[in-house]
Amino acid sequence: MYAIIKTGGKQYKVAANDVIKVEKIAAQAGETVTLDEVLMVAGDGAPVVGVPLVKGASVVAEVLEQTKGDKVIVFKKKRRHNYRRKNGHRQNLTVLRIKDIKAN
Repeated sequence: MYAIIKTGGKQYKVAANDVIKVEKIAAQAGETVTLDEVLMVAGDGAPVVGVPLVKGASVVAEVLEQTKGDKVIVFKKKRRHNYRRKNGHRQNLTVLRIKDIKAN
């Protein structure tokens, strides 16, 4: 059984025991979080697609750690105008292990 969830403005395909990195969720390591924005659930029978969400469906996940992603360099330049800006960015991430997919 797998589900497609939405968190942090992105969509993820998850199954039981998957480990995924999502944008930061306010939870400590070891806590359990419930993700309610389930767009689709598929498994044994026909897939159930929500309009836009599947009613009564949720995904339970355990927070493994809070971390930061790789550094991304943002460089802006306009030629012949002496304009150069260099910035770095590291996104805060939460590492989740999917425990269970609940669907009615």
